[in-house]
Amino acid sequence: MSTVVNGTQAIDRASALLIDILESATPPALSELSRTHEIPKSTTSRMLSALERQGLIRRDRNGAYIAGDVLSTFARSQNHDSVLVARMHSVLEKLAHLTGETANLAVSSNSEMKLIDQVDGHYLLGATNWVGRHIPYHASALGKILLAYGVATIPMGRLEKISSKTITSRTRLLAELEVVRKKGYAIIIDELEDGLVAVAAPIRENDGRVVGAISISGPSPRLTPKDLAKIGETIIEEIHLNQKNNDGKIGAA
Repeated sequence: MSTVVNGTQAIDRASALLIDILESATPPALSELSRTHEIPKSTTSRMLSALERQGLIRRDRNGAYIAGDVLSTFARSQNHDSVLVARMHSVLEKLAHLTGETANLAVSSNSEMKLIDQVDGHYLLGATNWVGRHIPYHASALGKILLAYGVATIPMGRLEKISSKTITSRTRLLAELEVVRKKGYAIIIDELEDGLVAVAAPIRENDGRVVGAISISGPSPRLTPKDLAKIGETIIEEIHLNQKNNDGKIGAA
């Protein structure tokens, strides 16, 4: 009877660890999980190793725990947002590592822009959690990409002025979107928040259709317009490389 109870307790604890990892806003480390669940580090490590062997979790480049291939594969078959997160998270990680700035992934959903994944850079200044926040298309680099490639449409009525340099003229915005299509990336400078700059590029399906966008953002004193242009090209390159490695099947089950 004691063995059954201990086995049940082990399953309960491992399940709690897995749920914590899946629900955490940022990937938790071994020490954090051990402390939160009041389980000895050695025991926590063994449980995490078991989950890792089964493909339920894996470690990111910092050694923290995130969803594993088994769960990512399941998510691909269930939800397109999860497909993009699973496929593009490594791109966000690499871009955040290369630039030191915050990387975001966004899609269009029910006429609103939805930020669905984020990887923070090295810097504390300028780091904001944008996931789940409402951000107008016309005031963001991600939104400009989705508008420029027809994933979203410019909302009816007056364009809201979010900051001192938000584009509120429909004519000017349309001209800006034409520039975005020519360059292949979008830039904002003080348009969403004073002092905030960002650059974004599109994610395409294998048929060329744009399904989302990835951005890098940070404070203007740290990122010049020249820096943003260079990063824009880098985002395009990293997305292309990722799609090539995955045979371009962003929406595949």
